Amino acid sequence: MTNQPTASTADTGALEALAAAPAAELRETLLEICSSPRWAEAVEAARPWRDRPALLAANAAAMAVLTADDLADAMAGHARIGTPKAGDATSEREQAGIRGADTALLDELHEANAAYEAKFGHVFLICATGRTAGTMLASLRERFPNDAATESEIVRGELRKINDIRINRLLDGPQASA
Repeated sequence: MTNQPTASTADTGALEALAAAPAAELRETLLEICSSPRWAEAVEAARPWRDRPALLAANAAAMAVLTADDLADAMAGHARIGTPKAGDATSEREQAGIRGADTALLDELHEANAAYEAKFGHVFLICATGRTAGTMLASLRERFPNDAATESEIVRGELRKINDIRINRLLDGPQASA
């Protein structure tokens, strides 16, 4: 599920501005997308990006080479599923599917998260955009039997999807704030 809108004039301007940003500013922006310093370094090293697909390809390439420690850095920037970070618009938007879920379902999600974290040593990570609390719980239960290596690769893919969405929102600018 990679969200790749077609290029537009606004897209080109946003991409050019991002590519031309001073290194410190670009790094800060990239770390807002993904909290792995190694990921940010790899994406920055790929600039200038000729178009949106090139930037998304830089994301995919950077995600593909992250070590277990780098993945831990990336996951550290994500709230536990079912409990978005209060006041964090990105976290709240990405986990909008939990709004209105009944307490019993949220309690089940909390318990399943705790079991997952005890088994794998990190938060359950899923691209939550467009998912309900029920579908996230079902995915968590489906993935729970995985071994650590399998789960690590699934997490890598989920992080890539999340980064794609965040990159696209950045390039789409203020009109994408909904």
